[in-house]
Amino acid sequence: MKTLTDHLAQYAAYHRDPRNLLTHFIGIPMIVVAVAILLSRPGAEYAGLWLSPLLPVALAAAVFYLRLDLRYGILMAAFLAVCVWLGAVLARAPLPLWLSAGLGLFVVGWIIQFVGHYFEGRKPAFVDDLSGLIVGPLFVAAELGFLCGLREPLRLAIEARVGPVRQRDRRAEA
Repeated sequence: MKTLTDHLAQYAAYHRDPRNLLTHFIGIPMIVVAVAILLSRPGAEYAGLWLSPLLPVALAAAVFYLRLDLRYGILMAAFLAVCVWLGAVLARAPLPLWLSAGLGLFVVGWIIQFVGHYFEGRKPAFVDDLSGLIVGPLFVAAELGFLCGLREPLRLAIEARVGPVRQRDRRAEA
């Protein structure tokens, strides 16, 4: 099984432009929330819990993250729990609201992602390896942590494999 560093380094190789990273901080959470909303139907309430196709998907993703790393796994499981809650709320909403929220976030999130990859000059990671679809949200969490000065040994291990995030040359842009 690949390690946390293996997954993040493989994904990071496609994301070294700071503008692309910025778009991922916006687009990936939008896509994850959108998928949660869209998978929340059909569903039914049982013992106060909304049961839908989203629940096993979120549980499987949480297990994946927890097996890779306990700290990130807890963070990602908490984010997924919020997504499950939001999906359940919107699943009970009228069909047009549920569908427009899910599809709207999904489409706009992917547009933002592709703008970022235009700046990167490279296709998205999931095109070469579908695991990029589940690693993407974890990558965003890790990069956010790195920006806060957390998990420095992990950041250095990733950069040793794929290099640092490129610095933008502002003189070339002027």
